[in-house]
Amino acid sequence: MDLLRWPIIGPFLRWRHARTSLQLIFLLLAVVVVIHGLTGPDLASNNLATVLTWVHYRGLLVVALLAAGNFFCAGCPFVRVRDWGRWVRAPRLSWPARWRGKWMALVLLATVLFAYELFDLWALPRATAWLVLVYFAAALVVDMLFRGATFCKHLCPIGQFNFVASMASPLEVRIRERSTCDSCRTADCVAGRRPVPASPVVSQRGCELGLFLPAKVGNLDCTFCLDCVQACPHDNVALALRVPALELLDDSRRSAIGRLTRRTDILALVVVFVFGALLNAFAMTSPAVALMAWVSSVLLGGAGDLAMLGLLFVVGLVVMPVALLALAADASRRLARLDLTRVAVVRHFVAALVPLGLGVWLAHYGFHLLVGVLVIVPVTQSAVGEWLGAPLLGAPLWTWAGLRPGAVLPWQLGFLALGACGSVATLLVMAERVVSARPARAAAPWIVLVVCLFVAAVWVMVQPMEMRGTGL
Repeated sequence: MDLLRWPIIGPFLRWRHARTSLQLIFLLLAVVVVIHGLTGPDLASNNLATVLTWVHYRGLLVVALLAAGNFFCAGCPFVRVRDWGRWVRAPRLSWPARWRGKWMALVLLATVLFAYELFDLWALPRATAWLVLVYFAAALVVDMLFRGATFCKHLCPIGQFNFVASMASPLEVRIRERSTCDSCRTADCVAGRRPVPASPVVSQRGCELGLFLPAKVGNLDCTFCLDCVQACPHDNVALALRVPALELLDDSRRSAIGRLTRRTDILALVVVFVFGALLNAFAMTSPAVALMAWVSSVLLGGAGDLAMLGLLFVVGLVVMPVALLALAADASRRLARLDLTRVAVVRHFVAALVPLGLGVWLAHYGFHLLVGVLVIVPVTQSAVGEWLGAPLLGAPLWTWAGLRPGAVLPWQLGFLALGACGSVATLLVMAERVVSARPARAAAPWIVLVVCLFVAAVWVMVQPMEMRGTGL
C-alpha cells in the first residue's frame, strides 16, 4: 500500500513544494519560539519557547515516529534556512572521512540529554531560544561548507534520534519495481535529475544522504524528504506500508551504510537511544532526586550538580549498558553453544532493543504531552495579548491543561508493553538468523533483559514526576 497513490495525501506528498511548505510552517513556529523565548515571561509554563519545545514538539515527534515515520525531519526548518544559505554560497568541500559516521552525533545527543538535566532547560525560555538559534547556525555553517546533507547525516542529534526510532516505524521509502531500476542507467534518485544526461546542472537534486534506492534497506538515514520521488524519471518510488521493525532483521549490505552488524557507531547509538530513554525518564522522578542528593553528600563529598549528574550519566549510559549487554551475550553463548565472540553476539542482538526504547520514549514524552496538551491555548492567548497590546484571543484560560496523570498511566503502560513485545518478537526471529539449532536458547537471555528493562520502565513511570513546563 503506497501513500503516494492515496487521494489528497498522495498528490500533496508528490507536489514539488510539499516539503518546502512543511518547512515554512515549522520555521514560523521556530521564529515564534525564539522571539517569545527572548522577550516573553521567564516562567516556563507561560512561555511558548519552553511549552512548544519541551512539551508539544517532543511528544508529537515520538507519536509521529510511531504512527508514520520521520516526517519531522522532512519538515526540518534548519534545512530550509540551509538551502537559502546555499543560494549565497554553494558548498565546495567534502566531509573528512575520519569524521564520518555517527560518533560525533552520538556524543552530541548524550551532551544534549546531559545539558537538559544539568541546566534545567525545560525551565529556561531564553536558554531554549538560544539553543534553537545555535542549532540554526550550526546547520547553516556546516552545510554551507560541506556538500550533501552533512549536518543531517553525521552531526544532528535530533536526526540521529529520529533515524533510530524510525526503524520501528510503519512506513518506508522504497522502489516499486526492481526491474525498472535494473534498466535505469542514470541513477537520478541519488545523483539528481539533469536537463540532459551530460549536463553539469541538476534541475532536481537526488538523495543528499547518498541512499541509492535499489540498495536501500529501511529508514536508517532517510529523512523522508522525498527528493527521490521528484528525481526519479520512471515514477518508481513508493512511500509504502511495512511491518514495523522489519528492517532490524535484515543484515544485508545497505546503501551508504553497509551491514548493520558491522556499524559499531550505529549500534552504540542504539544503546544510547534505549538506555538514554530510561535515564531521561528516571531523572525527573522523586527517587532520582533523592538518589542524586545521597550521591552528592555521601559519595562525592557534597560536590555540585556537574559531578553528580556526570556520574549518573556515566553509570546509566556506559557502565550499566556494557555490563547488561555483556551478561546477556555470555548467557547466549553458553546456552546456545554459539561459536561467536561476546562482541559478535552483542552486534547481532542489540538492535532488537529499538522497539522497547521507542516505547519508553513514547511513555515519557507522551506523559508530558497528554498532561499538558491544552497548555498551549492560554500561553498563546497570553503571547498574542503581549504582542498586540490587547487580548485579541480573549483572557488566558490558565485552568486549561490536559489529562490527569493517573489517566495517562494506562497509555504509558500500553506504549511500554507494545515496545517490549516488539523487541521480543524481533529477538526470536533474529535468533533464527544467527543460529538455526537452538534459536530459543540464544534469544532467552536477551528476552530476560527486555523484561528487566520493561519492569524498570514501568517502575519509573509510576513514580511521582515533575510536571515540567505545564504549570501543574
